[in-house]
Amino acid sequence: MDRDEVVGDALCGGFLSWRSAERLGVVGLHPRELGGHAVTSLALIAGEREATGPLPAPGYGLSRRALDGALRARAVADGAKLVIDRARAVRPGMVEGEARDRPAETIFFATGKHDVRGEARPREAKDPALGLRVRLPANQRLQEMLHGRIELHLFDGGYAGIVLQEDGTANVCLALRKSLLAEAGGNPRALLDRLADEYSLFGERMASAPADLAVDSVGSVPYGWIARDTAPGIYRLGDQAAVIPSLAGEGMAIAMDSGEAAARAWLDGEDAATFQRRFAARALRPVRTAQLVWSLAERTSGARLLTALTASAPVLARAAMALTRI
Repeated sequence: MDRDEVVGDALCGGFLSWRSAERLGVVGLHPRELGGHAVTSLALIAGEREATGPLPAPGYGLSRRALDGALRARAVADGAKLVIDRARAVRPGMVEGEARDRPAETIFFATGKHDVRGEARPREAKDPALGLRVRLPANQRLQEMLHGRIELHLFDGGYAGIVLQEDGTANVCLALRKSLLAEAGGNPRALLDRLADEYSLFGERMASAPADLAVDSVGSVPYGWIARDTAPGIYRLGDQAAVIPSLAGEGMAIAMDSGEAAARAWLDGEDAATFQRRFAARALRPVRTAQLVWSLAERTSGARLLTALTASAPVLARAAMALTRI
């Protein structure tokens, strides 16, 4: 069941790690075959400081439009029945849709960072995180700056990940404290312009942004939350199972891994609650490691420290990347 008849872009997931690429390759949908932009290095940028290091293996910049479209087509080709409807609420044995209710003994629940009534995640942060995403039009200057790498721009209060997509456009995904948006008058474009003015290297990337640039957003993202239990018959997947800070680039891997693990659990007769507890235990280390890195990255002093460590000891950056893999 999907809410959109035409596959579009999701807020997050424009970068696939090497492990995600391998997993997709097993089912014949390797990002390389879908035109993904090969990424071999990571650049950490804090103010005017920049440090780069190689990834353990190539990752890929690939739009969710291209990936989700290929996955959905593959599922339908393999016999899945696709229905277009928007879930209003979920409870054991039932998905309440806008078109009609859909009884279901088992529900694989994967609505990403958006909650559905009946299965909402707690939000307790005093200054919660929000997510913003823009897509910059393709141009030669951007392609020269971003070729073969993914960039993490570290701000006071958040960060932005930038990577080229299969069509040459640049995906810019930000995780920021809500207070920053409030300081910009609640206007996402004003906030982006302010960051571009304050951080010159980020500003260089945003220079090609058109006046009518569309900004996708999601509020109050519960980064660090892990589902340790679930309602009967509801297997929680992806961000509904564990919300890893997106600077780790592992959100898509968690989505794929939880989906495969839930399918195997169901086939083996394992109930949803048992599956959820087992998956929570597996997700704990990568999520907590990513939280630690994020807590450093969103402070000016911590961002400078991370950049300095990456420049002087790239092995530490590789170790951190390994610890955030599931």
